[in-house]
Amino acid sequence: MKAYELVPREGLKMVERPSPEVGPYDARVRVRAVSLNYRDVSMLEGTYPVPPTKPIIPTSDGAGEVVAVGSKVRLVAVGDRVAANFFPYWLDGQLTEERMPALGGELDGMLAEEVALPETAWVKLPPSLSFEQAATLPCAGVTAWNSLFEAANLGPGDTILTQGTGGVATFSLQLARATGANAVVTSGSAEKRAHLEKMGAMATIDYRATPKWGATVREATRGRGVDVDVETAGATLNESMIALRHGGTLSLVGFLAGTAAPVDAAGILYQNIRVHGVYVGSVRMFEDFLRAIEANEIEPIIDKVFPFAEAEAAYRYLASAKHFGKVVVRVD
Repeated sequence: MKAYELVPREGLKMVERPSPEVGPYDARVRVRAVSLNYRDVSMLEGTYPVPPTKPIIPTSDGAGEVVAVGSKVRLVAVGDRVAANFFPYWLDGQLTEERMPALGGELDGMLAEEVALPETAWVKLPPSLSFEQAATLPCAGVTAWNSLFEAANLGPGDTILTQGTGGVATFSLQLARATGANAVVTSGSAEKRAHLEKMGAMATIDYRATPKWGATVREATRGRGVDVDVETAGATLNESMIALRHGGTLSLVGFLAGTAAPVDAAGILYQNIRVHGVYVGSVRMFEDFLRAIEANEIEPIIDKVFPFAEAEAAYRYLASAKHFGKVVVRVD
């Protein structure tokens, strides 16, 4: 089979590998689409906090159809349309060290023609989703779901805050609106802010023109503050805390603006803010998220699809930050 390898200090290379072996509890999948995340670009650029130490097949997000199963597999069958969970061994409960090996990190990922994983790592897809749409879900979609409904308890009439127009932000906006909640989103692009408003954002803020936007978010919520902040930027924690209501939840999911952030500890204390680190989610969360996707007819937003031979161009495009939604690689 053809696959890409991420080689430390050398970059991305297409290679030939044997088709992965199938153990008694494994299912092998013919991958049809893969989506990229900021994590993948960060690994390629050598800026990820936990860089790979050996050549790996990169990317965590992919979807395809089952082509072979082990002798004891019962959960999936040949022909099933599936996607892999970001953490193949995190089925439910809390994330523990034993459950932390992730695709495209400690484990070979999805940017290959075929992938074999334990049957419990694969999640069946609803018929309404294409492979390209399904490939956008495992990291960004499950992260948004966890941030709003596992780390927090978002309900109708609540308000969320999120930053940017990547996969986590757009999924968070879609899930909030489907729940009957409102959303405030920051973006430095007038064109992207207009698109966010068409999607139902109650307010958008230009963070370049208003770098101290926390108070502006509170104004947009008539002084109350937001219930949940899906924090993708990282370095904007203090502004996010200003924007949060008393007793609100800060779901910290990323560090697009950097990992170093001054934090007002008194603000966390006196506002009774709950800070929750969100590292994607479990198989059970993925299954719950898929049910919500299907029930609310949510269509993942795909900015651009690249052919498999142009995966490097897909990485460059994502790194340019021109995208709105997800960037996908089709594996023909």
